[in-house]
Amino acid sequence: MADIFGVVADSTRRDILRILLERYNQSSASKGELSVSDIVSSLGLSQPTVSKHLKVLREAGLVGVREEGQHRYYHLDYAPLEEIEDWLIPFLSIDVATSITGVDETEVLKDEQRAFAAAIGKAFADTSFQMSNVVKDSAVKKSVKKWRKND
Repeated sequence: MADIFGVVADSTRRDILRILLERYNQSSASKGELSVSDIVSSLGLSQPTVSKHLKVLREAGLVGVREEGQHRYYHLDYAPLEEIEDWLIPFLSIDVATSITGVDETEVLKDEQRAFAAAIGKAFADTSFQMSNVVKDSAVKKSVKKWRKND
């Protein structure tokens, strides 16, 4: 895990990952692949510099490569990024958000839950009241019908 953090700590490598992600989102036909020369032109860096960073990303498993003759086409590999995400999720919990923002989101959530429960309770009470009136009306109608039959 520490190696992946060291790899993505470099801004140039993050830029390469961003470019590959943008390419993936733009075109499913190319499977998100970009040639080294496309990456070089996007970043405005020298080819040896980009190749050096691509090698580090490849060794960390963050990108994959497809060779076609003398050309190399790179694409993003999500698996190591999912490991980072899994590691980060506990740090992004409500408790951490509360300590950073000063807003206790659990209290906000509890207030929203109370309001929702109150609305449901009111709707249930209204429906129950209406149904009891319907039942009463029905019972009264049955009694009236029964009374008329007996007359």
